[in-house]
Amino acid sequence: MKLFSCLVALLLFLLQAVPGLGLPRDTLRCLEYHGYCFHLKSCPEPFAAFGTCYRRRRTCCVDTTSSFHICQDEGGHCVPPEIGCLQEQEGLCPRRGWKCCTEV
Repeated sequence: MKLFSCLVALLLFLLQAVPGLGLPRDTLRCLEYHGYCFHLKSCPEPFAAFGTCYRRRRTCCVDTTSSFHICQDEGGHCVPPEIGCLQEQEGLCPRRGWKCCTEV
């Protein structure tokens, strides 16, 4: 997880250093608070809404506990409900109804 945080920090630094490539201000604010940008209007448990991302098109959700798992961080893939999983796993996906699969 520390490697992921370092990579995100490096990416944000590079995006800010190159004119015109910066992230929207609301997205930067969300990431500063270790939030995640979801396509949902409300945040799934255990997250709490913390504003918007991507110029008000997504919701910034901040963890309220330390026991959350984002699907991609755990090695899974988010897939739409019509695709079957050979093996599902616990993990949050940014779109409502999508599931986290280790094998599709």
